[in-house]
Amino acid sequence: MSSAQHSVTVMGLGPMGRAMAAALLDRGYAVTVWNRTASRADDLVARGAALAPNPADAVAANEVVILSLTDYAAVRAVLEPAAPALGGRVLLNLTSATPEEARAGAHWAAGYGAVQLTGGVNSPPSGIGQPESSTFYSGPREVFDRHRAVLEALTGRAEHHGEDPGRAALLYQLGVGMFWTAMLGYWQAVALARANGLTAADFLPHADDTANSLPQFFAFYADRIDAGVHVGDVDRLAMGMASVEHVLQTNADAGVDTALPAAVVDLFRRGMEAGHGADSFSALVELLAKPGK
Repeated sequence: MSSAQHSVTVMGLGPMGRAMAAALLDRGYAVTVWNRTASRADDLVARGAALAPNPADAVAANEVVILSLTDYAAVRAVLEPAAPALGGRVLLNLTSATPEEARAGAHWAAGYGAVQLTGGVNSPPSGIGQPESSTFYSGPREVFDRHRAVLEALTGRAEHHGEDPGRAALLYQLGVGMFWTAMLGYWQAVALARANGLTAADFLPHADDTANSLPQFFAFYADRIDAGVHVGDVDRLAMGMASVEHVLQTNADAGVDTALPAAVVDLFRRGMEAGHGADSFSALVELLAKPGK
């Protein structure tokens, strides 16, 4: 690895950016950092990182520039004043974005002679630098291959998912969409448990059993959904309708907020009204894919 490939800039020192800079320092990289609040870099500088005084100097310092900012609007606001320094740079953009924002960001970067490699990190900051963690990437394969060592220093598995700069963002949003929805389901269950005198710790073994059962359901339904088969041979939406209504009523009886279970009941009710009562509740995928139809 050349000295240039062993030097990296990290812009944005929130929990994720700090973890990335620290992981790179641990692996012997020369790291330049920049953050709007410069004091956040103090401990990294004490470990040997160089603090850039402004975004232009941060970009100019290294070919690879890791971006870990709040959103793409923040990326644009930070980089526009540094635009003259962007030529020849690889922007490893690990900022959360929609697929369209990622594509627009790559197009904007290309206009200044930079290349964007979009990343979606499947790990909290505590997982950065760990071999079991992973990140989705999309963008030019040649850039991915050339800088694989840096990518694998950040997370043990670096997965390339095609040239489309929006693909990694899409895969990331698929995952976090499931995560937030599932965690809200857990918070709802904990609230209901507490209303009935149970602690989160009391409920934990049952929560674990429920969560651990989900992969088999994912696997069972995947091929059927891809084939458009929603036959009610294993479950029926009408049965599920009764179940989710019971969940809603149990929460209401306990005085717990019902907004989330009510939204679930509404979706099931729409499925019933669309004539799917005798079908599998997987038919709800079709309603979600074509809202209002």
